Amino acid sequence: MSLLTVSDLSVAYARIQAVQGVSLEITPGSIVTVIGANGAGKTSLLNAIMGLLPAQGEVTFRGKSISRSPTEKRFSFGMSLVTESRDLFTTMSVRDNLILGANRCARREIDQRIGDVFGRFPRLRERRSQMAGTLSGGERQMLAMGRALMARPQLLMLDEPSLGLAPIIVREIFQIITVLRQNGVAILLVEQNARAALQVADYAYVMELGEVTMQGPASQLAGDSRVIESYLGFGGVDANQN
Repeated sequence: MSLLTVSDLSVAYARIQAVQGVSLEITPGSIVTVIGANGAGKTSLLNAIMGLLPAQGEVTFRGKSISRSPTEKRFSFGMSLVTESRDLFTTMSVRDNLILGANRCARREIDQRIGDVFGRFPRLRERRSQMAGTLSGGERQMLAMGRALMARPQLLMLDEPSLGLAPIIVREIFQIITVLRQNGVAILLVEQNARAALQVADYAYVMELGEVTMQGPASQLAGDSRVIESYLGFGGVDANQN
Protein backbone atom coordinates (compact mmCIF):
# COMPACT_ATOMS: atom_id res chain seq x y z
CA MET A 1 0.00 0.00 0.00
CA SER A 2 1.24 3.46 -0.88
CA LEU A 3 1.74 6.07 1.85
CA LEU A 4 2.45 8.95 -0.55
CA THR A 5 1.68 9.05 -4.25
CA VAL A 6 2.71 11.99 -6.42
CA SER A 7 1.27 12.02 -9.93
CA ASP A 8 2.36 14.29 -12.79
CA LEU A 9 3.44 17.11 -10.48
CA SER A 10 4.63 20.35 -12.06
CA VAL A 11 5.91 23.59 -10.53
CA ALA A 12 6.60 26.81 -12.41
CA TYR A 13 8.21 30.11 -11.38
CA ALA A 14 6.96 32.72 -13.87
CA ARG A 15 8.24 31.26 -17.16
CA ILE A 16 10.69 28.82 -15.57
CA GLN A 17 9.51 25.22 -15.25
CA ALA A 18 11.19 23.98 -12.05
CA VAL A 19 9.41 20.60 -11.92
CA GLN A 20 7.84 18.93 -14.93
CA GLY A 21 5.47 15.98 -14.72
CA VAL A 22 7.14 14.18 -11.79
CA SER A 23 5.52 11.06 -10.37
CA LEU A 24 6.77 9.05 -7.40
CA GLU A 25 5.55 6.69 -4.71
CA ILE A 26 6.55 5.94 -1.13
CA THR A 27 5.38 2.95 0.88
CA PRO A 28 5.17 2.94 4.69
CA GLY A 29 8.49 2.49 6.46
CA SER A 30 10.63 2.87 3.33
CA ILE A 31 13.40 5.27 2.34
CA VAL A 32 13.05 6.87 -1.07
CA THR A 33 15.73 9.23 -2.31
CA VAL A 34 15.71 11.84 -5.06
CA ILE A 35 19.19 12.63 -6.31
CA GLY A 36 20.40 15.12 -8.85
CA ALA A 37 22.63 18.10 -9.43
CA ASN A 38 22.03 21.51 -7.88
CA GLY A 39 19.14 23.18 -9.70
CA ALA A 40 17.52 19.92 -10.79
CA GLY A 41 14.24 20.83 -9.05
CA LYS A 42 14.57 18.58 -6.00
CA THR A 43 13.82 21.26 -3.39
CA SER A 44 10.90 22.61 -5.42
CA LEU A 45 9.48 19.09 -5.54
CA LEU A 46 9.61 18.72 -1.74
CA ASN A 47 8.10 22.17 -1.16
CA ALA A 48 5.26 21.40 -3.56
CA ILE A 49 4.53 18.07 -1.86
CA MET A 50 4.35 19.88 1.49
CA GLY A 51 2.08 22.57 0.04
CA LEU A 52 4.61 25.38 0.30
CA LEU A 53 4.53 26.01 -3.45
CA PRO A 54 1.56 26.05 -5.84
CA ALA A 55 1.68 23.06 -8.15
CA GLN A 56 -0.27 21.21 -10.79
CA GLY A 57 -0.82 17.48 -10.50
CA GLU A 58 -2.03 15.17 -7.76
CA VAL A 59 -0.65 14.45 -4.28
CA THR A 60 -2.24 11.60 -2.32
CA PHE A 61 -1.38 10.74 1.28
CA ARG A 62 -2.73 7.60 2.95
CA GLY A 63 -5.18 7.17 0.08
CA LYS A 64 -6.62 10.67 0.34
CA SER A 65 -6.02 13.54 -2.07
CA ILE A 66 -4.28 16.46 -0.33
CA SER A 67 -3.60 18.49 -3.47
CA ARG A 68 -5.79 21.33 -2.20
CA SER A 69 -4.82 21.01 1.47
CA PRO A 70 -2.76 23.82 3.04
CA THR A 71 0.60 23.08 4.61
CA GLU A 72 -0.82 23.06 8.14
CA LYS A 73 -3.28 20.32 7.20
CA ARG A 74 -0.59 18.21 5.57
CA PHE A 75 1.44 18.56 8.75
CA SER A 76 -1.52 17.41 10.85
CA PHE A 77 -2.05 14.42 8.53
CA GLY A 78 1.41 13.10 9.44
CA MET A 79 3.90 14.79 7.09
CA SER A 80 6.98 16.75 8.22
CA LEU A 81 9.64 18.60 6.22
CA VAL A 82 13.14 19.54 7.34
CA THR A 83 14.28 22.23 4.92
CA GLU A 84 17.80 22.81 3.68
CA SER A 85 18.05 25.95 5.84
CA ARG A 86 16.74 24.01 8.90
CA ASP A 87 14.59 27.00 9.97
CA LEU A 88 15.49 26.95 13.65
CA PHE A 89 14.63 29.70 16.13
CA THR A 90 18.20 30.67 16.87
CA THR A 91 17.49 32.80 19.96
CA MET A 92 15.49 30.03 21.62
CA SER A 93 16.84 27.04 23.50
CA VAL A 94 17.10 23.53 22.12
CA ARG A 95 14.22 22.43 24.34
CA ASP A 96 11.98 25.33 23.30
CA ASN A 97 12.65 24.60 19.63
CA LEU A 98 11.53 21.03 20.21
CA ILE A 99 8.38 22.12 22.01
CA LEU A 100 7.37 24.16 18.97
CA GLY A 101 7.30 20.97 16.91
CA ALA A 102 4.92 19.15 19.25
CA ASN A 103 1.72 20.27 17.50
CA ARG A 104 -0.44 21.23 20.52
CA CYS A 105 0.18 18.17 22.67
CA ALA A 106 -0.54 17.92 26.38
CA ARG A 107 2.42 18.78 28.60
CA ARG A 108 2.97 15.18 29.69
CA GLU A 109 2.99 14.05 26.07
CA ILE A 110 5.43 16.82 25.13
CA ASP A 111 7.84 15.74 27.86
CA GLN A 112 7.64 12.14 26.66
CA ARG A 113 8.33 13.13 23.07
CA ILE A 114 11.26 15.32 24.10
CA GLY A 115 12.63 12.33 25.99
CA ASP A 116 12.32 10.22 22.84
CA VAL A 117 14.17 12.87 20.81
CA PHE A 118 16.94 13.08 23.41
CA GLY A 119 17.19 9.29 23.24
CA ARG A 120 17.85 9.51 19.49
CA PHE A 121 20.09 12.56 19.77
CA PRO A 122 22.00 12.41 23.10
CA ARG A 123 23.96 15.52 22.13
CA LEU A 124 20.76 17.55 22.20
CA ARG A 125 20.09 16.43 25.76
CA GLU A 126 23.49 17.80 26.75
CA ARG A 127 22.64 21.12 25.08
CA ARG A 128 18.94 21.31 25.96
CA SER A 129 19.29 24.79 27.54
CA GLN A 130 21.69 26.13 24.91
CA MET A 131 20.51 28.65 22.31
CA ALA A 132 20.00 27.00 18.92
CA GLY A 133 22.08 29.68 17.21
CA THR A 134 25.18 28.59 19.13
CA LEU A 135 25.03 24.95 18.00
CA SER A 136 27.41 23.40 15.49
CA GLY A 137 26.17 22.57 11.98
CA GLY A 138 25.67 18.92 12.83
CA GLU A 139 23.83 19.76 16.05
CA ARG A 140 21.55 22.15 14.17
CA GLN A 141 20.67 19.39 11.73
CA MET A 142 19.94 17.03 14.60
CA LEU A 143 17.74 19.66 16.25
CA ALA A 144 15.85 20.28 13.00
CA MET A 145 15.22 16.56 12.61
CA GLY A 146 14.30 16.22 16.28
CA ARG A 147 11.79 19.06 16.05
CA ALA A 148 10.18 17.42 13.01
CA LEU A 149 9.96 14.11 14.89
CA MET A 150 8.13 15.81 17.78
CA ALA A 151 4.99 15.64 15.61
CA ARG A 152 5.39 11.85 15.26
CA PRO A 153 5.19 11.97 11.44
CA GLN A 154 4.50 8.96 9.27
CA LEU A 155 6.49 10.64 6.50
CA LEU A 156 9.63 12.68 7.14
CA MET A 157 10.98 14.67 4.19
CA LEU A 158 14.61 15.77 4.40
CA ASP A 159 16.13 18.37 2.09
CA GLU A 160 19.93 18.02 1.84
CA PRO A 161 20.52 16.85 5.44
CA SER A 162 24.26 16.40 4.77
CA LEU A 163 24.79 19.93 3.43
CA GLY A 164 27.83 21.61 4.97
CA LEU A 165 28.54 18.83 7.46
CA ALA A 166 31.81 17.03 8.15
CA PRO A 167 31.99 13.43 6.83
CA ILE A 168 31.82 11.90 10.31
CA ILE A 169 28.62 13.85 11.08
CA VAL A 170 27.15 12.90 7.69
CA ARG A 171 27.60 9.23 8.57
CA GLU A 172 25.91 9.81 11.91
CA ILE A 173 22.93 11.56 10.29
CA PHE A 174 22.47 8.75 7.76
CA GLN A 175 22.67 6.12 10.50
CA ILE A 176 19.86 7.96 12.29
CA ILE A 177 17.83 7.97 9.07
CA THR A 178 18.23 4.19 8.83
CA VAL A 179 17.07 3.74 12.44
CA LEU A 180 14.00 5.90 11.80
CA ARG A 181 13.05 3.63 8.90
CA GLN A 182 13.44 0.61 11.17
CA ASN A 183 11.01 2.28 13.58
CA GLY A 184 8.38 2.67 10.87
CA VAL A 185 8.95 6.24 9.69
CA ALA A 186 8.96 6.63 5.91
CA ILE A 187 11.67 8.95 4.58
CA LEU A 188 11.73 11.04 1.42
CA LEU A 189 15.36 12.08 1.12
CA VAL A 190 16.60 14.75 -1.28
CA GLU A 191 20.37 14.68 -1.55
CA GLN A 192 23.31 15.82 -3.66
CA ASN A 193 25.44 13.25 -1.80
CA ALA A 194 24.23 10.47 -4.07
CA ARG A 195 26.63 7.86 -2.73
CA ALA A 196 25.37 8.10 0.85
CA ALA A 197 21.73 8.43 -0.22
CA LEU A 198 21.79 5.35 -2.43
CA GLN A 199 23.40 3.30 0.34
CA VAL A 200 20.50 3.85 2.75
CA ALA A 201 17.56 4.10 0.33
CA ASP A 202 15.24 1.35 -0.87
CA TYR A 203 14.23 3.13 -4.08
CA ALA A 204 15.68 6.09 -5.96
CA TYR A 205 14.74 8.69 -8.52
CA VAL A 206 17.19 10.78 -10.55
CA MET A 207 16.06 14.31 -11.42
CA GLU A 208 17.59 16.41 -14.18
CA LEU A 209 16.26 19.82 -15.23
CA GLY A 210 12.99 19.30 -13.39
CA GLU A 211 12.20 15.83 -14.71
CA VAL A 212 12.71 12.29 -13.50
CA THR A 213 15.13 10.71 -15.95
CA MET A 214 15.84 7.44 -14.13
CA GLN A 215 14.30 5.42 -11.33
CA GLY A 216 14.62 2.01 -9.76
CA PRO A 217 15.83 0.12 -6.69
CA ALA A 218 18.62 2.14 -5.07
CA SER A 219 21.07 -0.75 -5.23
CA GLN A 220 20.42 -1.06 -8.95
CA LEU A 221 20.96 2.63 -9.68
CA ALA A 222 24.12 2.62 -7.56
CA GLY A 223 25.60 0.17 -10.08
CA ASP A 224 24.35 1.95 -13.20
CA SER A 225 27.20 3.34 -15.29
CA ARG A 226 25.36 6.59 -16.05
CA VAL A 227 24.72 7.26 -12.35
CA ILE A 228 28.29 6.37 -11.45
CA GLU A 229 29.70 8.70 -14.08
CA SER A 230 27.38 11.62 -13.31
CA TYR A 231 26.90 11.44 -9.53
CA LEU A 232 29.15 8.94 -7.78
CA GLY A 233 32.67 9.20 -9.17
CA PHE A 234 35.28 7.60 -7.00
CA GLY A 235 35.02 9.56 -3.75
CA GLY A 236 32.28 10.67 -1.40
CA VAL A 237 31.07 9.71 2.04
CA ASP A 238 30.20 6.11 2.80
CA ALA A 239 27.07 6.20 4.96
CA ASN A 240 27.81 2.72 6.31
CA GLN A 241 31.42 3.34 7.34
CA ASN A 242 32.07 3.29 11.08
